[in-house]
This record gives sequence, structure tokens and C-alpha cells, in this order.
Amino acid sequence: MDSQRREFAIIADYFQRRAGQSTGSTLSENSKSNFRRQRNDVLIGIGDDAAVVTPPPESRIAVTTDTMVSGVHFDENTSPRALGHKLVAVNLSDLAAMGAEPAWVSLACSLPEVDEAWLKEFTAGLFAALDYYHCELIGGDMTRGPLTLTLTAQGILPLERCLQRRGAQPGDRIFVSGTLGDAALALAGLQGKLELRDATIDELQKRLFYPTPRVALGQLLRNQATSAIDLSDGLAGDLKHILRASEVGARVNLEALPASLAFRANLEPQAGWPLQLNGGDDYELCFTVPESRVGLLESLVRQAGVAVSCIGTIEAQQGLRFFHQNKEVQITGSSYSHF
Repeated sequence: MDSQRREFAIIADYFQRRAGQSTGSTLSENSKSNFRRQRNDVLIGIGDDAAVVTPPPESRIAVTTDTMVSGVHFDENTSPRALGHKLVAVNLSDLAAMGAEPAWVSLACSLPEVDEAWLKEFTAGLFAALDYYHCELIGGDMTRGPLTLTLTAQGILPLERCLQRRGAQPGDRIFVSGTLGDAALALAGLQGKLELRDATIDELQKRLFYPTPRVALGQLLRNQATSAIDLSDGLAGDLKHILRASEVGARVNLEALPASLAFRANLEPQAGWPLQLNGGDDYELCFTVPESRVGLLESLVRQAGVAVSCIGTIEAQQGLRFFHQNKEVQITGSSYSHF
């Protein structure tokens, strides 16, 4: 089989969904089954020179792109199923921070070789995540090269309902969803920097390899939050993006940082703060809410079954300051940087 035909066969076998096809299964390129559309707003998907979609009236489109590179974001021992899931999750987390409803994704990847077992597992993770969030893969590109995975995700926003990093005001309360530090702690364990309790390893590694984008929470926040960002590089660094965009400062109360039981089982609170602030890979949302809306927010998130924690306050004085029992403290380290 020539190289071009082999490329099309890979696309047909692993990336085009067909009627009756379950997540992770494959069909030969000669299958006569009809292509299956996950969404009615996809007019033309994979198989043409470009995809065609129809967004709802009175809406806008949010677009984000994220790349995962072998040897930088993951190593050769990482499960391909986890890579497929995480590639979707990190992009949808960006859409969640904008308050967008995920809709369509396109995938570009370079592969060093055709490994069918790897492709089957990778696409199983990819499509399981896409199906869960009602997204459709509508196109992309494939080439030979070092293992690199790039996903572009597009989401739908109602007019004038977009969350942004700017907009935080002095007096706003600072919230985060979920818990912080689990993924960083799992990575430290895998790298041999810390010895973790055996009973906690699976839970911590799940947070690292299978993060949960806060899609429903992001949409709920469209009418409540003044600013928002997703926590990919670490709370301290990501919160600074909000502060710079909004031209404000913040006070963060370290004792309020939410930690899971697995995290607490391995580290005392003060020892865990650097990981919670700088570790990254949490994919939770950090957002600001006026004090007058805090009660409504807490009622809404309870109904939605989402845990959020108030960790501080926006201040007029610029800069990010950390406090423990009302005394200012210094935290060493910095959030993740790509360069």
C-alpha cells in the first residue's frame, strides 16, 4: 500500500466514526457503513478538504488550540488512552474558562510510525471524551515526524455572555473549583521526588492523566463571574494573568486552598502549598465573583453538584500576596513555563 493510501486508511480506520461503531473499535476502509454524525450542526466533517458547521443563531464561536509533545508534556510510558482523553480535556478546559459549550474539534498529529495498537488506544480515549461532552471530530491533518498531538476545539457562546480574564474588581471574591495539587503530587511521585502512600497513588494519577474539564461550571458562571481562567500552569501563575488583565491585585488565604484526602494523606498543609500554587495540570477553574452574588453562586453550584472554594479577595493594590492566619508569607517557586 502506497504512503498516501496508507494515510487515508489510517484516517478511515481510526478517526472516521460510522453508524454502529463503538468507541475504540475500527472498521476497514472498504466498509460500506454510513458515516455517523455526532452533532446535527456538522454539515460536512472528515473526508473533505474542509469541514462545514452551522452555529446557532445569535451566537459566537470560541476557539482554542493546545499541543502535547512527546518528551515535553508526556513520556513514552504514558498510556495512549490517557493521551487521547487529556488532549480533549485540556482544550475543553480552556472553553470552560470562557463559558463556552464545546461543539467541534480538529486534530493534527505527527506520528513516528504506524502503530495500530497505539492508535486504537489513543482514539478510544479521544472519542470517549468527545462523546461524553457531545463534541465531534470534524477534521485535521496527519504527517510523519516526532510524536506531537495538536487539537483545536471550538465552542458556542451566546452573544454578550463571554467570560474573560479581565473584569475582576476590588472586593470580588476569588474562587477555585475542585481541589488543587493532585496532578503535581502524582508527577512528583512518578519522578521519584516524593514517596507516595500506596493507597493514594491511583487517585492522584487519575487526576494527572484523566483531568475533568469544568464545562458545566463554566456555562453556569456566564451570568455570575467577573473574570475566569483555567488552571493549567499553576494557581499562582494563572491568577496573575487575571490580575494583569484586570489591573488589580489579590490576597490569597493559604489555609483556604482546597486539597483532596489523597493529597492530605501525603503532605502536611504547609508542605503542600508550593505544589498547590505552582504545580499545574489541575484543569480547575479560578474565577472572581462580586460579594453580592456569592450567595447565589453557592446555591447554583450546590444544585449543579460542583465543589467550589473561596480562597481570597481581589484588591486595588496590584500584586499577588499570600497570607496564613492573617500574616503575609512568601512562597518560593514559580508556575510552569513553556520556555
